[in-house]
Amino acid sequence: MARLLILLLLSGLFWPVVARADDPLAELASGSFNNVRQGVEDLALSGNPRAATIISALQDGRLYFTPEHTLLIKAADDSYTNAATGEPVADAGFGVKPVRLNNSVRGAIDAALGSLRLFDPNASVRQDAAEAVFTSHDPAAIPALDRALAKETDASVKLRMEQARAAAVLSDPDANQDTRMAAVAVLRARGDQDSRSLLSGLAGQTGPVADAASAAVISIDRVLQIWSLAESVYYGISLGSVLLLAAAGLAITFGVMGVINMAHGEMVMIGAYATFVVQQLMHAYLPSLYGISLLIAVPVAFLVSGLVGVAVERSLIRWLYGRPLETLLATWGLSLVLQQVVRSLFGANNRDVDTPGWMSGATQLGGLTLTWNRMYIILFAFLVVAALMAALRYTPLGLRMRAVTQNRRMAAAMGIRTPWIDALTFGLGSGVAGMAGVALSQIDNVSPNLGQGYIIDSFMVVVFGGVGNLWGTTLGALTLGIVNKFLEPIAGAVLGKIVVLVLLILFVQRNPRGMFPLKGRAVEA
Repeated sequence: MARLLILLLLSGLFWPVVARADDPLAELASGSFNNVRQGVEDLALSGNPRAATIISALQDGRLYFTPEHTLLIKAADDSYTNAATGEPVADAGFGVKPVRLNNSVRGAIDAALGSLRLFDPNASVRQDAAEAVFTSHDPAAIPALDRALAKETDASVKLRMEQARAAAVLSDPDANQDTRMAAVAVLRARGDQDSRSLLSGLAGQTGPVADAASAAVISIDRVLQIWSLAESVYYGISLGSVLLLAAAGLAITFGVMGVINMAHGEMVMIGAYATFVVQQLMHAYLPSLYGISLLIAVPVAFLVSGLVGVAVERSLIRWLYGRPLETLLATWGLSLVLQQVVRSLFGANNRDVDTPGWMSGATQLGGLTLTWNRMYIILFAFLVVAALMAALRYTPLGLRMRAVTQNRRMAAAMGIRTPWIDALTFGLGSGVAGMAGVALSQIDNVSPNLGQGYIIDSFMVVVFGGVGNLWGTTLGALTLGIVNKFLEPIAGAVLGKIVVLVLLILFVQRNPRGMFPLKGRAVEA
């Protein structure tokens, strides 16, 4: 009789917990780490609309329970709300305790919040949640993924969820063979490095699933190799577009005038600093138009660098025609002077040039990540070259420049003022270099030494493509850019440049006038 009374007493004491053992909220309020962890997992799968709020409160240390096992959420002002209903609690009473956490519970919380985000109204949030589950490949997320897949209507998000489920299935030791084979096929179709890592863990095992995983790894390696080649081509075009911007103006001045202008890089630098000044002025006086500051900086940089170029030609270069060594030394000294002037005006430290929102971010093309700033620079480079070609072919200045290029004496005899054509040509080339500085300000440090990193490469591009030929300059820049990017993984950045230089020297030995030399009827020689 005494034993029976004790059993009845104990069952009465523990009845509230036992009766609600399947209730996730009761598990959270039990005080046991194992029960709390199980409660987090069960709550995430329950479909309770307040699940995310409750689990987030637990993660932040704001979830409490009363002696009656009622869950409360504590607010910043020390007030409480009922976790189950969200209603305010006037008096929490005595004995309120926080729900305790350990590492196991924290892991369950992270997984649960990731699963709950699968049901967020925002498609991008659901896609990010699916990627998070794919990365964790936790089998506990499979039920949540199944429910999310049943409701998902966005095709791209649904695909990410299927891939996440496949990753979780391969980590589930209880999954049957057919399910695992289907998961291998899904990851094989995804074909990225993360999928390969998951499948390679199965490749060393035995059985049909391991064989399918091994075949998938081989297939993914082939796909990754193709994307690696595509990435090298893209970065080569990106580098080539930067070289093209820096060399386009040099192709004009060097081609028309034969002047080895070692200060050409400083015209690029002046354009970059013009961009900095435009942004500072717009930030101070026209903040509403700050988003288009880069577009406004393009013509400003062209005018500033162009005027500096005209001044340099009229004051220095005009006295040195036909004396290449003196011209080289004079322009090299001029480059040092211009660098020091910029240091005196702006200081020696790098200057920050903001990237507008429409140039930020990236997009994914298969296994290739395309950054918007590089994409816009590539487009800008080709637009600049197209505009230059149109100007040289269809404008009076372009016709006179071509005439002077082909036969200076005959052009002068026909009444063309060759000295002014020289000045305007030098100004045009310098202005194009200034526009290159606008683009380079988005991918390089704006400093007095900015132009020094591109002057040698610019001469290489001009010589390789054909002096004075914009088509040759374009193809030369792209070719050198792509060759550089393919050599870098093999030989390294420095040795790769040396190899390119050696190949260029060998090419020039056989083709001294470059790939596309200009045809003229010059009689000066």
